[in-house]
Amino acid sequence: METRYAWRGDFDNSALNALHADGFGHSVAHTDWRARLERHSLGWVCGEEDGRLIGFVNVVWDGGAHAFILDTVVARDCRSRGVGAALVATAAKEARAAKCQWLHVDFEEHLRSFYLDACGFKATAAGLTAL
Repeated sequence: METRYAWRGDFDNSALNALHADGFGHSVAHTDWRARLERHSLGWVCGEEDGRLIGFVNVVWDGGAHAFILDTVVARDCRSRGVGAALVATAAKEARAAKCQWLHVDFEEHLRSFYLDACGFKATAAGLTAL
């Protein structure tokens, strides 16, 4: 089975809502992803197999040198096959093509190996506050 990765790929809101719920373990929302992405994102990557959306990553940016990875998600039944790393690699390639100089990501501790080892990010000091 071949996985295709598409920068600014076409998707159905309901399919992305279902993937997000599956990947992050919450109930299916009714987010208008298309409107959100068009308003805030440099781009996004869709991973698809046989017409099914199996992976997604959002790339937001500051309009200049900095891009940020958000919402990296892979369907539970498609994990541990390199899909997530391929999504992030495609996102990095396209952010570089858009003249971004830095690609940032924040993550929970259990994802440390994925982002640092599989995707090549370097650990940095950062801050976070709950709002």
